[in-house]
Amino acid sequence: MFALIRSNVVDLPTNISLSYFWCSGFMLSSFVIIQVISGVILSFLYVADSYSSFSCVVDFTSESLFVWFVRYMHIWGVTLIFMLFFIHVGRALYYSSYSKLGVWNVGFILYLLMMIEAFLGYILPWHQMSYWAATVLTSVLGSVPLLGDSLYKFVVGGFSVSSVTLVRVFSVHVCLAFIILGLILVHLFYLHKSGSNNPLFVSGGYGDVVFFHSFYTFKDGFLLFCLFYVCLWFFLISPDFVLDVESYVEADPLMTPESIKPEWYFLAFYAMLRSVESKVGGLILVLVFLFVLWLPTMNSSCCYSVLRQYIFWSVSSLFLLLSYLGACHPESPYVFISSLSSYLIIILLILFKGLWVVPYSGFVRSLIK
Repeated sequence: MFALIRSNVVDLPTNISLSYFWCSGFMLSSFVIIQVISGVILSFLYVADSYSSFSCVVDFTSESLFVWFVRYMHIWGVTLIFMLFFIHVGRALYYSSYSKLGVWNVGFILYLLMMIEAFLGYILPWHQMSYWAATVLTSVLGSVPLLGDSLYKFVVGGFSVSSVTLVRVFSVHVCLAFIILGLILVHLFYLHKSGSNNPLFVSGGYGDVVFFHSFYTFKDGFLLFCLFYVCLWFFLISPDFVLDVESYVEADPLMTPESIKPEWYFLAFYAMLRSVESKVGGLILVLVFLFVLWLPTMNSSCCYSVLRQYIFWSVSSLFLLLSYLGACHPESPYVFISSLSSYLIIILLILFKGLWVVPYSGFVRSLIK
């Protein structure tokens, strides 16, 4: 066991050209572990009931300083995890990491599971926005042809979001966290098996190497310390900065909020869902975007190609624009711009992954030679 850890952490040969963008994976793993630990502590105090959940969560802030600290660490941890996720996925796209099949496939599954995990955790406080966000997004399941009604009742546990839903959400939220931890180990296994990519595009990543320890352990440790410092500064100075105003209003099925919107890391997908009048059409649009984002290809072009740069930064800008539009009221011209941006980002992603492609067979033959 010690030899396995040493070969994968201490004596792992790593390309010396990796920048701080390659530290995002270690940052993600660290904050996921923190989320699991803080989540387990909060699960001992949480009551999954529509009549008690809101008051239970609100009481966390006055229970003790330790519980207050754990709760806000859990809240800010989600924000940091998704910020790091976007940096991590963006860097992987920029440097064509999707050509490494094992690493990319497991990483993309991790991203989907993390989104599900975050949405489930968002429902648990049972405030106005979480209740109505759950109502709106679960209603999309009911619009699925043939299986819609059965799927909706299975997930929700009845004809509407209720205490039964809350119990199911809490159970899946806890279990899914440990599945994510296991998949992170699988992701690391494939990463160490195939080798990391690098900004110099050295084949195999082993053109000029150093041992992971102590060059990268200190580099990762320094960035983790800086990120912790920024996180602590934010949630000690303004702990509720990432919370919606409706977070302190108990869920009321009879009163709809003026504007229903999810957390910031779901806003781009929410804008896509709203950009099509049909619920099924919006769901298909999101699934097509995720499929194109996942689609692994073999790129023969360097990331420093000017055309490739234009396409990548256009995709990034459109994703940020969709995130902004997702927070706006569903009215003209926001819906029209959301629809246009959604189709355009999919087309650009197809171009980004479709151009400069070499066939897998030819790629394998070139490796053998």
